[in-house]
Amino acid sequence: MANKLDGKKIAFLFADGVEQVELEEPLKAVKDEGADVDLISLEKGEVQAFQHLDHGDKISVDKAVSDADVSDYDGLVVPGGVANPDFLRTDEDAMRFVRGFFEAGKPAGVICHGPWVLVETGVVDGMTVTSWPSLKTDIRNAGGNWVDEEVVVEKGLVTSRKPDDLPAFCAKIVEEFAEGVHEELASSTSEARNA
Repeated sequence: MANKLDGKKIAFLFADGVEQVELEEPLKAVKDEGADVDLISLEKGEVQAFQHLDHGDKISVDKAVSDADVSDYDGLVVPGGVANPDFLRTDEDAMRFVRGFFEAGKPAGVICHGPWVLVETGVVDGMTVTSWPSLKTDIRNAGGNWVDEEVVVEKGLVTSRKPDDLPAFCAKIVEEFAEGVHEELASSTSEARNA
């Protein structure tokens, strides 16, 4: 029997400060279903992961985001960690890359503090999402509807709050990646950008 993600390629975008478990568990989930993956960061080399406030492992990166093209991927995962999305959202190439998935209607999974990148790109406008609770004001100010739920799926975007939500998050990203392009995501992103 074929795996759900055979033939799919998933981009994992993260920077120093990534929450290690929020990278490793989704990575395992998509690989277990047959997906090919690229680990992408602001530059090639190694990224310092964290386990809450303690240093975790160094993670080797496959490519720099400036060398990554959305057309090569079927889905995107942005893990959390406090510093990780803050580094990402100040990088133009990273924000171009994230926005590109939404413009193409490609599914994405974003967890914990990761939705800061959604705020920065403007794609959260009109969307219902969840996140680590400290982001709720940022999300609402960006036009999003923040809810306190284990996992939220809207138009191919999967969001969750914290590491405890990973089982539900991982199951839903596999499901959304298997479904493929979500035209309603692409059209709503286009409308939001033109407003």
